Amino acid sequence: MPTTLLQSNLPGLELIHRGKVRDVYALDDDRLLMVATDRLSAFDVVLPNPIPGKGEMLTQISNFWFGKTAHLIPNHLLDVPLAHVLPPGTDLALYEKRAVVARRLKPVPVEAIARGYLIGSGWKDYRATGSLCGIALPAGLQQAQQLPAPIFTPSTKAAVGDHDENVSYDAVVATIGSDLAGQVRDATLAIYRWAAAYAAERGIIIADTKFEFGTDVSGTLYVMDEMLTPDSSRFWPADEYRTGISPPSYDKQFVRDWLETQDWNKTAPGPVIPDEVIARTAAKYAEALQRLAGIRLS
Repeated sequence: MPTTLLQSNLPGLELIHRGKVRDVYALDDDRLLMVATDRLSAFDVVLPNPIPGKGEMLTQISNFWFGKTAHLIPNHLLDVPLAHVLPPGTDLALYEKRAVVARRLKPVPVEAIARGYLIGSGWKDYRATGSLCGIALPAGLQQAQQLPAPIFTPSTKAAVGDHDENVSYDAVVATIGSDLAGQVRDATLAIYRWAAAYAAERGIIIADTKFEFGTDVSGTLYVMDEMLTPDSSRFWPADEYRTGISPPSYDKQFVRDWLETQDWNKTAPGPVIPDEVIARTAAKYAEALQRLAGIRLS
């Protein structure tokens, strides 16, 4: 059965960041150990109870995509066995499918989002302004409608508990410079287009997705953290897709929908998620992993 891990504990390693899902440890000046826990966040709040096996599924699907897109852009993964870096006495089985050794990079302080369909915060912004992140869109588009072409719609990179905000491309240029902003935009759209075509052959629509990028000491850009997972993307079954609604998805939409029925102001602490909602969410993650990557976690 998949393992369950709400919070990692690796004595002897320096914990440098505990995010919404991932715990990040320093191995040395050049390498990190990244652990995907089973924590679940929704509306930028980490919820009290985990989704068993979620971190394993996120790691396996990310690793799959990193390998598939290495011809487009380098990624953070290093080919180092976990057994060589985990502290003595650590349960290898608990970490082997949810942890990776990665390059230690300087994060680009931008959430790099590609959208191929009008949904989520993009749909809300479009209804209010007729545009998205400063990009004017055609009038009369419907919810979940495919855009004329994929667009780059960056957002701020919020701290745990804060909310990301959509920003214009000019704001990204002002933050990181025109050269790096152009690299991030072009890489984001190139990966999205390639992955969307790959997924379409397997009956899945990638409506949108979010990437994290970092640079090394020479300024080379890498994609990092996670990639094209149900946490960072909207995956829709193509045979159930239609416009005018929020289509069924292979992600945490069950959790979001349940939360919307609760008397909760979307600030921490979040409510405890019922077992049925957890089970249905885990099943959706597992189905996405199997359909896209052909991987089943035993």
